[in-house]
Amino acid sequence: MFRGKKYKESVKLIDKAKLYEPDEAMKLVTQTAKAKFDETIEAHIKLGVDSRHADQQVRGAIVLPNGTGKSVRVLVFAKGANADAAREAGADYVGEMDLVEKIQGENWFDFDVVVATPDMMGVVGRLGRVLGPKGLMPSPKAGTVTPDVTRAVKEIKAGKIEYRLDKTNIIHCPIGKASFGAEKLSENFNALIGAVVKAKPSAAKGQYLRSVVVTSTMGPGIKINQARLG
Repeated sequence: MFRGKKYKESVKLIDKAKLYEPDEAMKLVTQTAKAKFDETIEAHIKLGVDSRHADQQVRGAIVLPNGTGKSVRVLVFAKGANADAAREAGADYVGEMDLVEKIQGENWFDFDVVVATPDMMGVVGRLGRVLGPKGLMPSPKAGTVTPDVTRAVKEIKAGKIEYRLDKTNIIHCPIGKASFGAEKLSENFNALIGAVVKAKPSAAKGQYLRSVVVTSTMGPGIKINQARLG
């Protein structure tokens, strides 16, 4: 794979054999973000669970203390007073069957998160085949199926992220932008790790946090000493 000059310069800053302490890793990851745009910083957390088993699923949501630095477009399926509340809370799109038809008919996906009130899930269920594979299907665990749409929309706009395992038992989550600086990134990282550790399934055996890596959009991975993280 071709690697540019900036990437090669960033690699020189990192000792690949070393497991860094979180605060040290956050300083390094901001130094390795050399692109002309404000790079997103991501955490990749490999867990000692088997996501094929229902009792070893790890999924939830958390509001990052300093947000994600990204403007998130929220679509809400609601009607009546709940629809009004969603609009007042700052939802970008609010509707019912009209939005279902727009998504199905126009292949429209100009949104990042979908929220629904419980009474709308019968309608939203028709979109399972298109929303599911994109990770957009609302779920009670993630707090996106809720009667309290005001709170849901405000939390998402404030920097709420969802974490879940992929097929290789890794969680991939943004923890902010390079411009945040090491301190704010550390606060967000610690909040995410705390939530993931708290969500440890009782069926999980052996070492839970197998590896933790942080990286910027265009930069190399930095390994963190997971033994200190709980």
